[in-house]
Amino acid sequence: MSDLSFEQMLEQTFKDIHVGSIVVGKIIDIKEDLAVLNVGYKSDGILTRNEYGNDASLDLRTVLHVGDELEVKVLKINDGEGQLMLSYKRIAQDKARKKLEDAFVNHKLLKEKVSRIVNGGVCVDIEGNRVFIPASLMSDPYERDLAKYQDQEIEFVLTEFNPKRRRIIGDRKQIITERKAQLRKQFFENHAVGDTVEGTVSSVPVFGAFVNIDGVEGLLHVTEMSWLRISNPKNACKVGDKIKVFIKDMSNDRISLSRKFPEENPWKDAQKKYPIGTVVKGKIIRLADFGAFIEVEKGIDGLVHVSQLVKRRIEHPSEAVEVGQTVEALVVGVDEAAERLSLSIRAFQAQKRNNGSNNEEADTDGKDIAESAADDKENSVNDKAESTANEAAQGDDSADGALNEATGGNEGDAAND
Repeated sequence: MSDLSFEQMLEQTFKDIHVGSIVVGKIIDIKEDLAVLNVGYKSDGILTRNEYGNDASLDLRTVLHVGDELEVKVLKINDGEGQLMLSYKRIAQDKARKKLEDAFVNHKLLKEKVSRIVNGGVCVDIEGNRVFIPASLMSDPYERDLAKYQDQEIEFVLTEFNPKRRRIIGDRKQIITERKAQLRKQFFENHAVGDTVEGTVSSVPVFGAFVNIDGVEGLLHVTEMSWLRISNPKNACKVGDKIKVFIKDMSNDRISLSRKFPEENPWKDAQKKYPIGTVVKGKIIRLADFGAFIEVEKGIDGLVHVSQLVKRRIEHPSEAVEVGQTVEALVVGVDEAAERLSLSIRAFQAQKRNNGSNNEEADTDGKDIAESAADDKENSVNDKAESTANEAAQGDDSADGALNEATGGNEGDAAND
């Protein structure tokens, strides 16, 4: 016969439970904010709403039922009333922590929902384990406003895991950068200079537009947006527009695009359309110190050098003409390859006087002026036009500098193209 008392024998039938034990219990009673579980111990266990999950408004009766079995963790042996204090969420928290540690050690990809947007980044809650992703590691390029990521699933890796200090840091940018590099590699393998492609405008800075083509960004410089003169890229396209472009250059891992398709070039056959001696009519669209530009047709501007505006000597074109004025001029030079048309109002007026008179002096005057205007093509007109080209190039260099600053140098060189 055993020397043990009834109480001692009864004690031996109970599980050996201590703080931190993981046990399986059956729900024997449930209320809105707590559940009572039989875990095979001499007293029942209490699972409160706060220890079930993180939703303080959750009615436990909507997710649990009498008879359900739950794996729980023992927090206290005696909660003050002789009952066990249990936790369900800490089981999940411990499992999630182990999952995070494994992901950190083995550089595994995680996919979770953003729970909060905070100053300087976003937070992802994984069963009570908070992962912080700084704004600088959320996207590429950097995004200041992260509100759109609220409640969105994102992929990231862990760059720091120190739960004791409550520092678990994520990095989403790394994933984006790696995928971009892979897409860029595939793009260079599958495309060549001259290919026509379709893409979506992703941004419109002052120097042009970036176009996304199958996940790869190419630069459409403002000078390549149209055969027409474009002063503001936002007048030519906007974010979200789908446009057709061709690949102009793919050197140094950069992609330069263009919409100046050769078959649409207004300068094509310009030498035949505007031979020397042709009279053209157009509107003055801008003035420079060295002359006036006349729009002969869409995409073709002609330059009237300041010396070819009027017979008398003037210091500035504004002394003879004004923007918006419609004038007629004589073609005195055309360079189709350089897209340059030299005009003379003086020569046209002299020719007009000559046609209206048989006077030998008028005839000589018109001939001399026309010949002088033609000579100017090689001298002052070209010199000034080259000066203009240099000024324009300097403007492009400024745009390129802005581009380098905006993109870290990669697309900046593309702007030079």
